[in-house]
Amino acid sequence: MVKVASYILVTLILLVFLLPFFYTTSPYILDPTKILQAPSLQHLFGTDRLGRDILARVLNGGQTSLIVGFLSAAIASIIGLFIGINAGFFKGNIDKSITIIIDLFLTFPTFFLLLALVSYIQASSLILVIVISITGWMGMARLIRSESFAIGNRPFIKILKLANVSKMKIIFKYFAPLFAPIFLISFTFGVSGAILAESGLSFLGLGVNPPNMSWGTLLSDGKAVIDIAWWVSFFPGLMIFIVTFCLIQISDFLQAKANSKEIQQT
Repeated sequence: MVKVASYILVTLILLVFLLPFFYTTSPYILDPTKILQAPSLQHLFGTDRLGRDILARVLNGGQTSLIVGFLSAAIASIIGLFIGINAGFFKGNIDKSITIIIDLFLTFPTFFLLLALVSYIQASSLILVIVISITGWMGMARLIRSESFAIGNRPFIKILKLANVSKMKIIFKYFAPLFAPIFLISFTFGVSGAILAESGLSFLGLGVNPPNMSWGTLLSDGKAVIDIAWWVSFFPGLMIFIVTFCLIQISDFLQAKANSKEIQQT
C-alpha cells in the first residue's frame, strides 16, 4: 500500500508543477459564455461561476498548497528537532523551561491559535508558512525530547562527555543523526497537517489573497454553488484528500518500520 501511496503522491506533485507547462489554459481568464460548465473534453474539471477553467486553477492552487505544506512542515520539524535535542541533552533548568513553553503552546488548540495569528496579519504564502511553522513544532519537540533522554544515557554518549568532546559536536555529529526516523515520521505527518491547516484557513477566507489561489480557496469558492455545480469543490477537495491520505500512509509505514527496528535492538 505504501508503494502505491508513494507513486500516487510523487505523480500528483509532478503533475501539479510540470503539467502547467503543457496545459497552457490560464486559471485567471474569465469567460461569461462558459459559466459553470460540467466536466468535458474541453474542460476536464469543468468551469467555475466566472467561466474559469478549474483544472488550470487546481494546478495553480496546488503549487501554493504544496509549497506551503512542505516548507512549513520542514521548518516546524527542524525547530522541533533543535528544541527537543537541547531539552533532552542539557536537561535541568533548560529542560524545565522548554517543557513549560511546549505545554503553554499545547494549551491552545492549534487551529484557533492559527486563526488568532492570521487574523492580525495580512495573509500571504510566506506568512502562512511562518505561522503554520510556529504552531506546528511542539509534537516533534516532545518526541525528540523523550528520545533524547534515552540516547543521552547510552554508554558511548557518556564516554564522549567524559572525553570532553564539545557539546555541539556531540549534538550535531552523534545525537542528531539518530533522530532521522523520528524526523521523517514527524515531517511526513506534518506536511499533511500543514496542507489541511492552510486549506482550512483559506476556506475561511484567512489564507492566500486573490488573485492568488490554493486548494482551500478553490474549495471555498465552490461552496456557494455546491448544489448545482458539484465539480467546483469536488476536485480541489479530492486533491487535498489524496495528498493527505498518501502522506499518512507513508508516515504510518515509517513509524511501523522504526518500531520494528527498536524491537529487534531490544
